[in-house]
Amino acid sequence: MLKQWRKSWLTRRVQSAIAGGLNGAYARVRVDPDKYLQRVRQAHQLPIRSWPDMFLVPQETVDEIANQTVHRAMRFAALEGTGLGMGGMLTVVPDLGILSATTIRMIQKLSLLHGFTYSTGEEVAGLWIAAASAAGVDLGRELIEKEGIERFVPRIVERIAAKMSCEVVEKWSARLIPIVSGALGGALNYYFVREWGRRATWHFREKHQQVRSQMARVAAQNGVGGA
Repeated sequence: MLKQWRKSWLTRRVQSAIAGGLNGAYARVRVDPDKYLQRVRQAHQLPIRSWPDMFLVPQETVDEIANQTVHRAMRFAALEGTGLGMGGMLTVVPDLGILSATTIRMIQKLSLLHGFTYSTGEEVAGLWIAAASAAGVDLGRELIEKEGIERFVPRIVERIAAKMSCEVVEKWSARLIPIVSGALGGALNYYFVREWGRRATWHFREKHQQVRSQMARVAAQNGVGGA
């Protein structure tokens, strides 16, 4: 009974920490699309002037850069998890803030790398839908239509936090033992971000290929490249 109460208490605390971390992460650590464009263009020698030009970049190149982005986020999360994890329960809240920031920045970068910006309200909603998909949360389109964009983000953050809190408590329970929690915290962060990255990449890649197919059909109808 006491064990169940402690688990329930920890789940509520983790859910609150994740919700605050996600909201704070998006507000404070938002990826600057223009600066990131310059960095990616120079690092990979890409002939792009804007993010929609990524639809003209070879698919294998997009996939490679996206995979590199996920792996960098995984390594960063692992290092942070190892450093903070030594405190066990005492560091779970700040660790969740860093983990939230890492995953949100990764998802923003993956969105841009697949040609999707997030400057309008609808685009921002699309970004959070991707975050929900990465967290394994199933959302219906009717949620956006019913709630509206301005109320959509808080609701989706609530659902993501609820889903993540259960997963975190189950997987991070060993971190209550400080002696082993340092190495374990790093490993759990690593695999946690890996799963988010894998699902988010799949989400954006599917949308990316749909746009490519539409562009190919339009080009064929207009006789472009048919000669």
